[in-house]
Amino acid sequence: MSLDVSPALLEQAERGEVDEAAFVDCVRTSLPYAWEMISSLVAQLKVDGGEFADNQTPPPDEQARGQLLRALASDAIRGALQRHFGVRLAFQNCHRVAVFPLDAAVDERLARFTSIRGQLLNQSPELRDC
Repeated sequence: MSLDVSPALLEQAERGEVDEAAFVDCVRTSLPYAWEMISSLVAQLKVDGGEFADNQTPPPDEQARGQLLRALASDAIRGALQRHFGVRLAFQNCHRVAVFPLDAAVDERLARFTSIRGQLLNQSPELRDC
């Protein structure tokens, strides 16, 4: 899945100057499932507090799964989303997205979530195809 880049945004990139807010809006409109997933997790984290908020429900279809993969596998997209929402994003398997606050107090929890052990413990036979 590629981003739906407007001619104006492409022109900005060709000139060398890219407005990050315009890029974030491009991500929002191009990857609506991923955007909604991350937005809702950020809202959940703000309401519930705690060390992190995560999603453990697989995407409804391959298009949605592709959006999550595109958003979180791209350093540029992931970085822009983290700056926009003011969180750190973590990703396991094909659907488990987590948001962590920008707070050193949760660094240990983030390290556990993103560890090799955390990855292995998050495996299941149902997710082999993702």
